[in-house]
Amino acid sequence: MLDVLEIGVITSTHGLKGEVNIYPVTDNVSRFDALKEILLEREGGFDSVQVEHVRYFKNRPILKMKGYDRIEDVEHLKGQSIYVRRSDAVALEENEYFIGDLIGLDVVLEDGSRFGTLADVLRTGANDVYAVKKDDGSIVYLPAIKEVILHTDPEAGIMTVRPMKEI
Repeated sequence: MLDVLEIGVITSTHGLKGEVNIYPVTDNVSRFDALKEILLEREGGFDSVQVEHVRYFKNRPILKMKGYDRIEDVEHLKGQSIYVRRSDAVALEENEYFIGDLIGLDVVLEDGSRFGTLADVLRTGANDVYAVKKDDGSIVYLPAIKEVILHTDPEAGIMTVRPMKEI
C-alpha cells in the first residue's frame, strides 16, 4: 500500500500572487477544505509544503502555498501532481479503496486461478471500470459492480472476480 496518495494535479497558475488551479483526482473535492500540508514530488522524494488557503471556482480548488508568492514561483509547477500522506487521507467508507492501492493487485477468478493484474481504473459516470492485463498482454475490462468484483483485499494484494458472460 502506498505511503502517499495523489489528490490533484496543478493545471495552471491563477493570478499573479502564487495561486494555482488544481484538477482534483479525488471523489471528495471538499477534502481540500481542511488541507494544511501537501507533498510535491522532487527528485529522490517529496517536499512538504504548507497550504496557506484554498478557495474554489466552478468546484475546482485554487490553492495558495506558503512561500510561493509570485506567479514566477509557481509557473514551473504546471502538470505537477500533489500528494498527501496516507495518515492525512480522508476516511473511506466500507468497500471503498484508494485507486493507487488497487493498481497492481493480482486478479484471480473465484476458483483461485490467476486472471491477470489490475492495470488501471477508468472512471465512468455509472461505475468504475477495471482494466485487467492478462498474462498474454491482452486487456479485459470489468465493471466495478458487486456481481463481478467479489472480494478486494489490497493488504493481501488480491482481487477476486467473476467476469460477466459475453452476450
